[in-house]
Amino acid sequence: MPTPVVLVAGLHRTARTATVERLLARHPGAVAVHHDLSDVAEGLVRRTVRDRTGVLDTAEVHLAHGCVTCTVREDLLPQLVKLARGADLLIADLWDSVEPRSVAEAVDCDEAQEILRLTAVLTALDAAAMPDDITRGERLIEVGKPAAAGDQRYLAEVLARQLEYPTALVLHGGDEDDHELSRTVLTHLAPFTPVHTIDALPPGTGARVCTGELAERVDPATAQLPGDARTDEIVTAVWRSRRPLHPARLFEAVDELGTESVRSRGRFWLANRPDQLLAWDAVAGIVSVEDAGPWLAALPGAAWDLVSPARRTAATLDWHPECGDRVQHLVFTGPDLDTARLRTLLESCLLTEEEERAGEDAWSRYDDPFAPILIKENA
Repeated sequence: MPTPVVLVAGLHRTARTATVERLLARHPGAVAVHHDLSDVAEGLVRRTVRDRTGVLDTAEVHLAHGCVTCTVREDLLPQLVKLARGADLLIADLWDSVEPRSVAEAVDCDEAQEILRLTAVLTALDAAAMPDDITRGERLIEVGKPAAAGDQRYLAEVLARQLEYPTALVLHGGDEDDHELSRTVLTHLAPFTPVHTIDALPPGTGARVCTGELAERVDPATAQLPGDARTDEIVTAVWRSRRPLHPARLFEAVDELGTESVRSRGRFWLANRPDQLLAWDAVAGIVSVEDAGPWLAALPGAAWDLVSPARRTAATLDWHPECGDRVQHLVFTGPDLDTARLRTLLESCLLTEEEERAGEDAWSRYDDPFAPILIKENA
């Protein structure tokens, strides 16, 4: 039977280490593997293997290319496969700024299915630090946590992905007030993910996790987005519309929309790009717009048989006789969010009735300030 594997991610090293130590203590036959990426830019990674009694092995690993992908492919997976023969549970203790999705999908690859069984993806959080860290605009390189040479990601961006992907979240540290605030924040940012404490971790040796389903929870076309909510001063507001957005007016509003909330995400469409499903992703004032592929309405009917059931369900729920599954669906979360002002700003970016009547030929001639961003992304 394949050996169960638990991934433990998290920017907060103390919380992550405490979670790994608790798993080791709870499972006497467990072994943990950690890769220190402090010097990954120079192509050097330090690997440590330990169990509940202490360190079993250390090694320096030299990589041809200093990056997380290389570390996983060239060392983590081979180590897990090697250790699987004698371990009851394998724990991948991921470096601070590693996002768990790529590692989870690598562990769940077809080649390792008979040897490894991914059973949980946990993100450990410092209850005292998380509510502030999700608002921080520094790059990882500025806080000493890059995961590769030239890593340009932002701390809050990585933390958001670590929060929204896993099967469970684990709170550690801080006092009772910190835990209460963290749970409130997580209720808004990751409402469908269970939250545990170190003393009550989820099982680590259960059924295999489906990484395809985890991906569908966060991929723009199928994402399980939060709903409208208000908890004390924290507000989550959902904005939906069928009408197309004007590219120039939306572009002018990007900075204001990005700073209006702490976290916002969703999918949208521009009048001059009716076939493209665009992804909106913003955290701590850093906004990303990406091409997430075509809307199903832009594809031949046979395409429905080629996409996942989750994608078909999402499209069916959003379907409209005139525009198909094209929809503006954006969610904003922040303290004391002025929802009326936010919605007014978003509505001002939609086409007017007169512009809508002009039709797609007129829309296609709109100036598109998003073009350089989307072209660069697809290059």
